[in-house]
Amino acid sequence: MQALQSPSSLRPSPLQPLQRRSRNATRPAFFSQRKLPVIAASSNVSVSAPKRETDPKKRVVITGMGLVSVFGNDVDAYYDKLLSGESGITLIDRFDASKFPTRFAGQIRGFTAQGYIDGKNDRRLDDCLRYCIVAGKKALEDADLGGEKLSKIDMEKAGVLVGTGMGGLTVFSDNVQTLIEKGHRKISPFFIPYSITNMASALLGIELGFMGPNYSISTACATSNYCFYAAANHIRRGEADLMIAGGTEAAVIPIGLGGFVACRALSQRNDDPKTASRPWDRDRDGFVMGEGSGVLIMESLEHAMKRGAPIIAEYLGGAVNCDAYHMTDPRADGLGVSTCIERSLEDAGVSPEEVNYINAHATSTLAGDLAEINAIKKVFKNTSEIKINATKSMIGHCLGASGGLEAIATVKAINTGWLHPSINQFNPEPSVEFNTVPNEKQQHEVNVAISNSFGFGGHNSVVAFSAFKP
Repeated sequence: MQALQSPSSLRPSPLQPLQRRSRNATRPAFFSQRKLPVIAASSNVSVSAPKRETDPKKRVVITGMGLVSVFGNDVDAYYDKLLSGESGITLIDRFDASKFPTRFAGQIRGFTAQGYIDGKNDRRLDDCLRYCIVAGKKALEDADLGGEKLSKIDMEKAGVLVGTGMGGLTVFSDNVQTLIEKGHRKISPFFIPYSITNMASALLGIELGFMGPNYSISTACATSNYCFYAAANHIRRGEADLMIAGGTEAAVIPIGLGGFVACRALSQRNDDPKTASRPWDRDRDGFVMGEGSGVLIMESLEHAMKRGAPIIAEYLGGAVNCDAYHMTDPRADGLGVSTCIERSLEDAGVSPEEVNYINAHATSTLAGDLAEINAIKKVFKNTSEIKINATKSMIGHCLGASGGLEAIATVKAINTGWLHPSINQFNPEPSVEFNTVPNEKQQHEVNVAISNSFGFGGHNSVVAFSAFKP
C-alpha cells in the first residue's frame, strides 16, 4: 500500500500539502522533503558465497496454512480460484456505498465461524478477530494439530504473532457512533479489547492455551511479512518451537472505505469492478480494498520431524526495513525496497540467481507498481528466468492480511508447480520487463520464491520460501 498515485495523477491528493507548502511556511523539520543520500558501493568489500541454515533447531519449516478469503476458507479451493483467474471483486452490499466514488471491494460473503468460535463470542467479536481465530485453527488442522493432538506439544514454546493494520475497525466505528448518539454510558465494555491490534493474537492464544511469544505487529500493508520474519527469529533463537504467524484485516466498512477514498488511493472503475485491480497495466487507477486473514504454522525442523509433521515448504529467511522518506510515496531511487530484498536473500542464504519467482506487492497504483519493478531490477540483473505475479489482481488489497494470503499463494505455487495469473493485463507497461503471468496460469518449477509487502510509512518486508529438502 506504499504508493498512492504518481505526481501526474489527475486527482490531487490531500496528502500533498505535506510536501508542497509555501517557502515561507513554518513546518517541523521531520516533515521536510530531504534530498536522498548518495550511497556508494565499496570495491574493497569481499562477498562470501551465501550459506543456508543447516541446524535443524534453526531451520524453519511451514507445516500448515489457514485462511479466510473472498474465495472461502479452504486453502486448496482458494488457490484453485486463483489459478482459474477468477476475480473476487464485486459491488459492496454490506452497507449502502452508493454515495461513495468507489463502490466495490473484495468483500467476503457467507463467512461462518461455526465449529471454531462459540456462538456468544462469535456475535460479539469484530470480523478482524473472527477471521484470525478461524484461519489460525484451520492452519493447525492442516498441520495435523487438530483436537487432542494439540495437547502433545509444549504450550510454553508455542506462540502467536498475527498482526493487523487497522485492528477492530467495526467495533471502533460503532462505539464512536454510540458515544456521539447515546453518550459514554452506552459504550460496550468490549470496545477497547476488541479494537486494539494485539487482541487477534491474544484471543487465539487464549483459545489454544499457547503461552509462548504472543503479540501483534502493525506496519500497515507490510504487516504479515513482518510477523513471519519475527516469528522465524523466535524459533531460531530457541524461544519457540512453533509459531502461528500472519495477518488479519476487516476494513470493508464505511469508515474504512471512506478513509481510503479520502487518500485518493482507490480505483473508481465502478462500471466494471472485476477488472478494476490491474497491476502493471497502463490504465490502472488505484487499488481495490480486500479483507480476510492468512496464517502459516512455522516450526523448527527439529520439532516438526519429532512429531512427524507434514512439511509443505521451508521458510529460508527475510528482512524488514524503512524507506525513511515519505508517508505514502516510495523512494524515487528504490533504495529501501532493493536493500530489503538483498537483505532477505542474505538472511536466507540465497543468491539472486537462485530466485525464479516473485509474488509481488503490486497494488495497482500508478507510482507503486513501477517503483517495485525498478527496485527488483536493481537486485536481479537477469530477469529472463524470473516470473512475477500479482495475487491482488483477483482478491484486492487485503491491507495487513495481504502478505499472509500471498504467502499461502506462494507456497502453493511451490507445491503445485503452477503460478496463478495476474489478471486484467490489457495494456502492459513497457518497462515491466518480466513475465507477469498475464491472464492465464503458467507451469513453473519454483526454485526459490520471494514475497514482497510494503506499507504506508515506508515499511518494507520481504520473505523467501522454497520446497523443503531434507
